[in-house]
Amino acid sequence: MGKPLVVGVDGSEQSLRAVDWAADEADRHGLPLRLVYASLWEHYEAGTYAYGPATASERKLADAILAAADERAQSRKPGVKTTAAVLPQEPTDALLNESDRASMIVVGSRGRGDIKGMLLGSVGLGVAAWARCPVIVVRGDRTAVDSKHERILLGAGNPEGSFPTVDFAFREAEARGSLLDVVRAWREPAPGMRVLTPADDFEAAPDRRATADLDAALRDAGKAHPDVQVRSAAVEGRTHKVLVDRSQAADLLIVGARRNNGLGLQLGRTCHAALHHAACPVAVVPHAR
Repeated sequence: MGKPLVVGVDGSEQSLRAVDWAADEADRHGLPLRLVYASLWEHYEAGTYAYGPATASERKLADAILAAADERAQSRKPGVKTTAAVLPQEPTDALLNESDRASMIVVGSRGRGDIKGMLLGSVGLGVAAWARCPVIVVRGDRTAVDSKHERILLGAGNPEGSFPTVDFAFREAEARGSLLDVVRAWREPAPGMRVLTPADDFEAAPDRRATADLDAALRDAGKAHPDVQVRSAAVEGRTHKVLVDRSQAADLLIVGARRNNGLGLQLGRTCHAALHHAACPVAVVPHAR
């Protein structure tokens, strides 16, 4: 088996939906599933005499949450191998450490501790911005979480350095037997900002440039995964709006994020919009700057 698929659990309904998604994903790829509950309370275990009842209560809660998550994963996909761990760390720190040896990190859109009404919890945002492996934030309705649309949506960025994102999308579509819908958005320059002359290159027009970028981005991965059905389109509009609108008919929206010289990932407007507003689970795939 490859690296485990790690899912953060905290007993919230959103984290249990993340367990459902992660169990399906582990089964598709033949990966073990690692369930992680993180809390700082274990730092105070040495003070058992002073804080014994509280510590015991927290430990029992952690064990119960992990047991429930494990039972849910096994009920959904009995063939998936699962392990569980209680980690004495802040949830974001724990999952970031796990990302060094995980195939991907899966979290719910919000946890028990997040403020009511938040579109995305602080743990999900922090992990998506700093993880060293792909991060999936599970959101959307049950149809999307259960992958009933049979459609993967990829937001194609600049071809340079985007191979990890494209390759991830092709492997997902291949494992699921789903259509891969690839979108490259483009914008018409504002009036007066651009003047074309007969000497202009054919590809200078934004729609033609977007189409050329799509072809370049998909060429190698398409050859490596010839059985994947691909539908690509250069669409006029703002990238984040185009992707959020199209996510309503997708099982997974995949976007890339560039590493920023050791300062985490560059989660631009497109990533933020996807993580906060997409109608389906979102995968953020890191790639080199």
